[in-house]
Amino acid sequence: MVEYVTIPASKLQEAAEAIYEEGKNRLIAMFANDECGLHGNYAIYCVFAVGKDFRVIKALLAATGALEFSSITPHISAAAWYEREIYDLFGLKPIGHPDLRALVLHENWPDTIYPLRKDFDVTAPVPTANRPWHMNSVEGEGVFEVPVGPIHAGIIEPGHFRFSQAGESILRLDAKMFFVHRGIEKAIEGLPLEKAFYQVERISGVCGVAHSLSYCHAIEALAGVEVPKRAQYMRALVAELERLYNHVGDIGNLCAGMGFAVAVMAGARMKEAIMRVNEAVTGNRFLRGMVVPGGVRQDITTNLADEIINLLDVLEPDFTEMIGLFRTNDAFLNRVNTTGVVSRQAALDLSVVGVGARASGVDIDSRRDYPYDCYSKLKFEVPVYTTGDVAARLWVRVDEVYQTMQLIRQIIAKMPDGALIIAIPEIKPYSCGFGWSESSQGHCIHWLMVGENNTIYRLFVRAAAYCNWPALTVAAPGNIIPDFPLVNKSYELSYACLDR
Repeated sequence: MVEYVTIPASKLQEAAEAIYEEGKNRLIAMFANDECGLHGNYAIYCVFAVGKDFRVIKALLAATGALEFSSITPHISAAAWYEREIYDLFGLKPIGHPDLRALVLHENWPDTIYPLRKDFDVTAPVPTANRPWHMNSVEGEGVFEVPVGPIHAGIIEPGHFRFSQAGESILRLDAKMFFVHRGIEKAIEGLPLEKAFYQVERISGVCGVAHSLSYCHAIEALAGVEVPKRAQYMRALVAELERLYNHVGDIGNLCAGMGFAVAVMAGARMKEAIMRVNEAVTGNRFLRGMVVPGGVRQDITTNLADEIINLLDVLEPDFTEMIGLFRTNDAFLNRVNTTGVVSRQAALDLSVVGVGARASGVDIDSRRDYPYDCYSKLKFEVPVYTTGDVAARLWVRVDEVYQTMQLIRQIIAKMPDGALIIAIPEIKPYSCGFGWSESSQGHCIHWLMVGENNTIYRLFVRAAAYCNWPALTVAAPGNIIPDFPLVNKSYELSYACLDR
């Protein structure tokens, strides 16, 4: 399923464009690794989805030569953020990149210190810099700028949005993110796999199970172990509970963007009911502590299984009633139809995933396309809409709520007996592999290289939000600022997944 080809960095652009085939095969990740201590090179990895397989280009850049490579962004738009991040964190410069402003490291970080290189001293203080940084905008008569954030009125994470306006219409949106980047990938270098897991699980509150699964899948693939069947079903159960509480809450939050208070409160009430069951099942409202490398930590009792089924029996008609409040409400539909459109081609060019992709006619879901755990034994449909607007993203979520409730019932009905966990053996040092899962926001990927004695040499995390945030800048132009909260909440992306 995963095929690697190793080439010199001088051939990266040619090789990437050959696999990309003018958009036929999606770029799903791009990252770097400091392998100078292993073979004297930095490595740049480009990961493409080719049918049901991953094809990986590993481009080697000699540590003693010019630390630069030809950018693939001019021909593969989805590479834009990845290449900026590689330049920020490793100092490997993509020549020909159209926008090399800092991405992860803001203007207070010196431009000659690269924190993901192995020779970076995490104990040494980093001097404060004052680098120039500008927002991209539109200039001309009658054009003005509207800055929003990074500190917002609500209790949310920081992000800065700069709108270029002509009258009421948005001409351009530029976004500046990564304000509270935590350096988790650096912090866990050298840690035992089991200890690093606890930071991985906490990358994001909304995607805790998804990140845990992706990380554990990478470990288990490298270790060559198969998780016990009962543990596979338990993992799918908590993954679907995570999807359920997020989707129900996100639908309510979207309604907040137009002041539809009744639906907002209904969504919050149902989300709270789900999270109380989450706590009963795992001991944590965010479902932490269940998934671990090799399986799951604890079992589920018959009483808890019955409690989940009872929740669904109450939730389903309640949710249907809430959806009925706006499915035929003209005032509501006028706000969401044709608002914040992202075309199918734009979604493909940016490698958008999850709800955002499926709302724009891109039929992808890693549970079906790259099945893991027990998903190949479960029956479900992947809702796909084609209009690419706020309404389409809403209806995808609505349909997925019903599919998720059906999946949870299947999982509980088919739950096999058996063990919950298998031991992780010693993994061959410097072997590497992928793990993935489908979060409520889309395809979540972890790439892991194991060091000596089952420690972390390098972990790369690409959450669904990382692919989807750039789509927001495509969705906003042509709309008015009062509709931006709707566009934003129709994606409802995690900031924390960026600030890993």
